[in-house]
Amino acid sequence: MSIARAHLWHLPRLAAILWAFTRGTTWLPRVRSPLDDLCALAWVTARGWVRIRRDGSGIAGFIIRRGSRVHALYVAPDRRGQGTGGALLAEAKSRSEMLDLWVLDGNLPARAFYLGQGFREVAYGQGAGNDEGLPDILMIWQDEKEAA
Repeated sequence: MSIARAHLWHLPRLAAILWAFTRGTTWLPRVRSPLDDLCALAWVTARGWVRIRRDGSGIAGFIIRRGSRVHALYVAPDRRGQGTGGALLAEAKSRSEMLDLWVLDGNLPARAFYLGQGFREVAYGQGAGNDEGLPDILMIWQDEKEAA
């Protein structure tokens, strides 16, 4: 298993992983077209913000991060619970003293995952900053060694 920078030729798999969540989550409104998703993924991938984790079957998940901000973290449905998300976050943590992200309030599995990864909830929003317009939560992780 390895983590590496994503490239534009990875877009079909990245989109499939993204859509497995966005299209498969019934409470999540669809606010972007597939073309808009592909354009957004291409934009962040070309800038080097996307890291992928591969396993024996290919790309298992990806993280989009710029500086300390985690913009997205998605894991293929058949790879969830196998350490992919934790490995992507561990690599991001190794490259930053602090990480922050916004998670949708209604995404209870993601909130529990991030809490288990050492993030804490620090602020609550009404959705003005996300595409879906849904209530969200700012979560922060800080390296304990650096905070001391």
